Amino acid sequence: MTTPPGTGPAAHPATPQGTPATPQGTPATPYGTPAAPRLAVRGEAHLEVEPEIARLGITVGARGRDRRTALDDLTRRNTSTLDLVKSYGEAVEHLETGAFSLTPELTRHGRGERVRTYHGTVRHTATLTDFTALGELATRLADLDLTHVDGPWWDLRPDSPAHRRARRQAVHEAVQRAREYAEALGTSLAALVELADIGADTPRAPEFALGRMRKAALTTPAEESTAPLDLEPQRQHVHAAVDARFTMIPPTL
Repeated sequence: MTTPPGTGPAAHPATPQGTPATPQGTPATPYGTPAAPRLAVRGEAHLEVEPEIARLGITVGARGRDRRTALDDLTRRNTSTLDLVKSYGEAVEHLETGAFSLTPELTRHGRGERVRTYHGTVRHTATLTDFTALGELATRLADLDLTHVDGPWWDLRPDSPAHRRARRQAVHEAVQRAREYAEALGTSLAALVELADIGADTPRAPEFALGRMRKAALTTPAEESTAPLDLEPQRQHVHAAVDARFTMIPPTL
């Protein structure tokens, strides 16, 4: 039996099992060779920047002995709250409603299921870019009846230039570190083999409660007015890291 041309042992040089061959038939060397030594480094960047946005969590509440009364009160208070937030115009970048609930509370004693009262809540999230207005709005919201305010949560936008700066700085750090290792061997870098982004993280600020839940008061707004809160923005920590692999010109050892 004859062997078809181009299929014999000479046409396909043997390589170690599991080692891919290059187009020239030279086995690939994932860990480098004396002729092309590899260098692996990690570059990291840590930035501390001012926040770009702040979020407030707003929960509007109402209660009543019958469903209609509770719902009417909740609607009225919710409208007043939204009007207050919207009155700050461009200082409020986003205003979103998260959840609505109207829950009956049953009596604890007696036979049968009897509704004692109804509790209603509406939850909103306001995103502000004007930190000067933030303290005033938070104070006025916390001063409303049966209104609870959480925050502020300081943050950066997903497309913030700070993330781009951190990534570029991490790459520069990796290249600089690799050059220093190569120089320590009396040689220089030859080529970049791989650059891997191993993630960037911007930790959120811890929750800080501003408001309080209050029962309805019979006082006028003027008697209840308070000075705006003075809030200091919490600086944000931005982290980026990359793994980089280079080949070096063979050093003389």
